[in-house]
Amino acid sequence: MVKKNDDSEQNLVEQAGEELFNYAVDREDIKWLMDYLPGDADIKRSTVEYELQVLKIVSIGWSISYFLENSSRKKPVVEAYWQSIREYAQNLSNATGIVIGRDIDYFQVLKKRLDLYVTALSRNPEAPEPATVIGPEFADICGNKDDMFTYMAGAKMFLATLSNVRKYLEAIKI
Repeated sequence: MVKKNDDSEQNLVEQAGEELFNYAVDREDIKWLMDYLPGDADIKRSTVEYELQVLKIVSIGWSISYFLENSSRKKPVVEAYWQSIREYAQNLSNATGIVIGRDIDYFQVLKKRLDLYVTALSRNPEAPEPATVIGPEFADICGNKDDMFTYMAGAKMFLATLSNVRKYLEAIKI
């Protein structure tokens, strides 16, 4: 028999995974950043918008692990979040594949970006702030590593996401 305490623990983990997923796919902050990306930025805007969504999703996954590093809830929350993202990615891949006429694997794209950002961070352990690594990496992925506007958009997305995830995890006392 499952104890009531186990049920509430499971509910909290599921709630956290679902709410973090909902935050990951919410596009309001992406729209806001795109509105402030100057028109003269030497970058393809559709690429920046796409990559901001990718960065947000992987930043949430990374920040869950980071902020819950020593918590027994880390693994179940991370698993709940990534399972929701995997389902979302599968649905997106299927829909996009039908439209463009070829198979894509959006979850694989997310994994590659996460690996790329984690590798960049590990190559720069002396960086005063992770955003100083993520920003230029983001701009490079978008096609112009020298575009300061794109650098700042990626850095802002990363910092805002980390801050919001930290505040959320503290608020629900997980």
